[in-house]
Amino acid sequence: MGYWVYILANKPDGTLYVGVTNNLMRRVYEHREGLADGFTKRYGIKILVYFEAHDTIAAALQREKNIKH
Repeated sequence: MGYWVYILANKPDGTLYVGVTNNLMRRVYEHREGLADGFTKRYGIKILVYFEAHDTIAAALQREKNIKH
């Protein structure tokens, strides 16, 4: 089992969302179907544009912070 850092977008050159999960397929499905309330649902962010695997949650969270900065 690993952890994933992923980036979603709503359109080319549009709004981005960066997240962390331990089940990438489930999480992307939740975003696409509008099951995840909040930012991604409000802005229609549904397109997976990037993802990368990490061995630990600490590494994934640090990478998420680095991307956001």
